[in-house]
Amino acid sequence: MATRHEHGHTPAAWTAVLIILAGIFIGAFAVAVLNWPLFWIGGVGVIVLGLIVGKVMQMMGLGKPQEERSGSLNAAAPPEPAATTPEGDR
Repeated sequence: MATRHEHGHTPAAWTAVLIILAGIFIGAFAVAVLNWPLFWIGGVGVIVLGLIVGKVMQMMGLGKPQEERSGSLNAAAPPEPAATTPEGDR
């Protein structure tokens, strides 16, 4: 049985990514105009806010369920059962 891989297509993931992208654009603009307070508060601050919002939304149930997230690269997957044929079909 194959498992579903959604790769984070959840409201929590999309919201976090959009907020983080806004922080990256604000930070890039701040560097271009040499405004370091805007870089740290508007850029880095918004990126951190995006991480927090994504985690809070995940904890509210808008992210992947825990059982789907547990299949990380470090966890060993259970072996697939071998296909067997009835004794009379040999």
